[in-house]
Amino acid sequence: MSAAYHSHTAVTLAASSTSEHRPLIITLFAVFVAATLGITVWAGRQTRSAADFYAGGRQFTAFQNGLAVSGDYMSAASFLGIAGAIALFGYDGFLYSIGFLVAWLVALLLVAEPLRNSGRYTMGDVLAYRMRQRPVRTAAGVSTIIVSIFYLLAQMAGAGALVTLLLGISSDGGKILIVALVGVLMIVYVTIGGMKGTTWVQMVKAVLLIAGALLMTLMVLWKFDFNVSDLLGTAAEKSGHGSAFLEPGLKYGATGTSKLDFLSLGLALVLGTAGLPHILIRFYTVPTAKAARKSVNWAIGIIGAFYLMTIALGFGAAALIGPKNIEAPGNTAAPQLAEYLGGTGTTGGAIMLAVISAVAFATILAVVAGLTLASSSSFAHDIYANVIRKGQATEKEEMKAARWSTVFIGAAAIVLGVFARDMNVAGLVALAFAVAASANLPTILYSLFWKRFTTRGALWSIYGGLASSVILVLFSPVVSGNEKSSMFKGVDFSWFPLENPGLISIPLGFLLGWIGSLLSKEEPDKGKYAELEVKSLTGIGAH
Repeated sequence: MSAAYHSHTAVTLAASSTSEHRPLIITLFAVFVAATLGITVWAGRQTRSAADFYAGGRQFTAFQNGLAVSGDYMSAASFLGIAGAIALFGYDGFLYSIGFLVAWLVALLLVAEPLRNSGRYTMGDVLAYRMRQRPVRTAAGVSTIIVSIFYLLAQMAGAGALVTLLLGISSDGGKILIVALVGVLMIVYVTIGGMKGTTWVQMVKAVLLIAGALLMTLMVLWKFDFNVSDLLGTAAEKSGHGSAFLEPGLKYGATGTSKLDFLSLGLALVLGTAGLPHILIRFYTVPTAKAARKSVNWAIGIIGAFYLMTIALGFGAAALIGPKNIEAPGNTAAPQLAEYLGGTGTTGGAIMLAVISAVAFATILAVVAGLTLASSSSFAHDIYANVIRKGQATEKEEMKAARWSTVFIGAAAIVLGVFARDMNVAGLVALAFAVAASANLPTILYSLFWKRFTTRGALWSIYGGLASSVILVLFSPVVSGNEKSSMFKGVDFSWFPLENPGLISIPLGFLLGWIGSLLSKEEPDKGKYAELEVKSLTGIGAH
C-alpha cells in the first residue's frame, strides 16, 4: 500500500473515532496553549534589559536551566519523530535516541563550561574574541540563522501532523493554515517573553512531557503485564518484518549506501548538539560556569530517562496500533497510541489524545521559540549591533532589532515549513544537526583550543561547512527523487545519494578551518588567545 493511503487511513480513523469528542479535545488543547501564552506574558513584564531578553537576566539555577535545556532538546523530533521511527523501523528507529543522548557528552566535556565563561549572549561573542570582529560575527550570525531555520522545519512538520490528526483535517490548505498558526504563535512568544518567557515555558513543558511519556509508558507496559519481551515480540509480529524488526538493518543496512547513511547520521547526531545555537545560548542563562556544567548533568539525566521511554512508546505503537495504521512519516504514532490507551472512540481516549497532543504542541511551541530567539539574538547582537552599527547601538535599539528579526525569521520558517509538512521530523532534525556540526562546532573548538586559529580559518570553516552541508542536502533524496518522502514530489535532481550530509560536510568543516588558518598571513594574537584560555577555563572576567 502507498504512503499516501496509510496517511489518509490514519487521519480518517482519528477523525471518525474522535468526532463526537472534538469539542472536549479542542477545549483541552486551547487551555494548554493559553496557559503557555499566559506564562510568556507574565515573564515578558519582567524583561527590561538586553541581559533579560537574551539571557533571562542570568538568574536561573542549574536545575532550572537543566530542565529548560531538556525542554529545548526534547523537541517534536524526540516525542513524535523517534516514536514514529521506532514504530515503522524498529531497532533502526531507536538509533536516533542513542545518538541524541550520546551527543550530550560532547557538549558537557568540550563546550558548556568554556562557552559560558567566554561569551556574553551568542556564539559570535566567543568566535570574535580574538578574531576580526565584523567578518566573524557576520558569519556566526548567518550560520545561526540557517541552522535554526533547518531545525524550525522539523517543528513545523510536527505541528502540522499533530493538529491534522487532532482536528481531522486532511486538506493541504488546512495543514498550511496550521503551519502558519505555529509561526505566528512563536513570533508572539519571543517578541513578548524573550529568554525569560521562553525558559519558563520550556521548564513547564519538560515536566508535562516527562509526565505524559511516563504515563503512556506505564500504560503500554501494563497492557503486556510489564513483560518487555512480550511487547517486543508482538511489535515484531505486527510489523510484518518478523525478527528483522528487532535487529539492525531494516532501514540502514540493506545496501552500501544505506550503511554509509547510517554512519553519516550517527556522526551528525553525536557532534551536532554542541553546535546548535539554541542549546548554546542556554548556557548564558545561569550565573556561573559551574552552574552551566551542572545544568548539563541535569539535562543528561532527564533526557536519558525520556529516551528510555521512547522504546515503550515506539514499540508500543507498533504492537498496539500497527505500522499500517500509522501515518507514513510516523509523526502521529505517539498521539494515536495515546488515544488507543485511553480507549479509541471513548471519552477517556479523547482526553488522552487531547492532553498528549497538547503537550506535544507545547513542546513544539517552546522549541520553536528557543530557536527563533537564538537566531534573532544573533542577528541583533552580532550583525546589527556589532557589524552594521559597529558597536554603537543602544540596548533599546538592539532589542528592537531582535524583535523585528523574529518576525522575518518566523515568516521564512512558515514558508519553508509548508514544503516540509509531510516529512519525518526526526530526519529533518538530523539535517539541522549535520549543518550545526559542519559549520559551528569546528569553529567553536578551534577558537577555544587552537592557538594558531585565524580569522580566515574561522570564515572558511563556517562558510565551507555551511555551504557544503546545505548544498548536499539540496541535491539529496531528502529534497527530490523519492516519491514517498522527498520535500518536492515529481522531480528528481538528486545526485548526492545520502540523506544526511554529515559524513562529508563535518570533516570538510574541520579541514577548511585548519587549511584556512595555515594559509592565512594574519599573525594570531597570542595575548588574546592566552586571555581567552584563562577566561574559558577559570571564569575570570566572565559576564
